[in-house]
Formats: sequence, C-alpha cells, structure tokens
Amino acid sequence: MAVKTLWTIDHACGHTMTADLSDRPADRRAGYARWLADRDCTDCWKTARDHDSGDKAAWLAAQRAQEQADAEEWARQYRMPPLDGTDRAVAWADRCRHQLVSAAYTALVAEGTTSEADWEAVEDAARTVTRAGWWLDQREADPADLPELLQAATDSDRPTENPYL
Repeated sequence: MAVKTLWTIDHACGHTMTADLSDRPADRRAGYARWLADRDCTDCWKTARDHDSGDKAAWLAAQRAQEQADAEEWARQYRMPPLDGTDRAVAWADRCRHQLVSAAYTALVAEGTTSEADWEAVEDAARTVTRAGWWLDQREADPADLPELLQAATDSDRPTENPYL
C-alpha cells in the first residue's frame, strides 16, 4: 500500500485545506503535514504578511522623517551649511552627517581626550565639506577617524587622495 499523497490539514487559523504532498519523500509527509497544521493557511499568511509590511513601511517612513527633522534641527543649531547634491542624496547625507559628527563628538570629546577647543576645529572643518556624496561615502566610517577624514577632504595641497595623479 502506498503512502497517501493528499493530506487534509486543519490550519492554526481555523481553515481546512487539502495539501498535495506528492513532491515530498513518503517518510517526510506526515511530519510536514503536522508542521503545516501549526501554521496559518496560505491566504491568511499572505494577508498577515501584507498587513505587517504595510506597518513596517509606515514605521520606517515615520522613523526617517524624525531622523530628517533631527538632522535639520542639529544643522541649524550648529550652523552647518546646506549640502550640495540631488534632493535624495542631500536628505540622506544630512542624516549621515548628523550621525557621524554626533558620534565623533561622543567618541572624541565626551569619552575621549579631545578638548572643546580642538573639537571646534573639527566642526569648522566639517562646515567646509558641503558635497553630499562625501558624507554618504563616510557613513560607515569610525567616528574617531572623523578629524583625519576631514583633514584629507580639506587638504588644499592634494586635490585627490590618489598619490599617482
């Protein structure tokens, strides 16, 4: 006698479906049928997933809007100039600049040995870098490296980091 291929599954959501398990090895069909019974049916799962992704998208949009507002307020407070680039790049770079400079202040001044006077020089250098792409390129940099990165970006003797040009 052959192991059955059509199984009636009573899903956790309350729906009952017939599942064709012929694509599974015969000795794994019963276990898979039990596993299916512990889950919602496909329609309920898709509905829940679509609802959850809508909530995630709304949450993410709200989070980005709050981060953008914080970055703009920070830029006004510390007299940071507007960045140059496309609208999309500028919005993202504003957030990156805010996060990097704030984290650098914490690492260098609050938790490190940099004085407030030395930090003002770092802030002044940060004000001179207005290309959005530069801030985007530095978004994953170690905050403690910010003074060196800014020095490289504002070094007038060297127009590019490539030593062979």
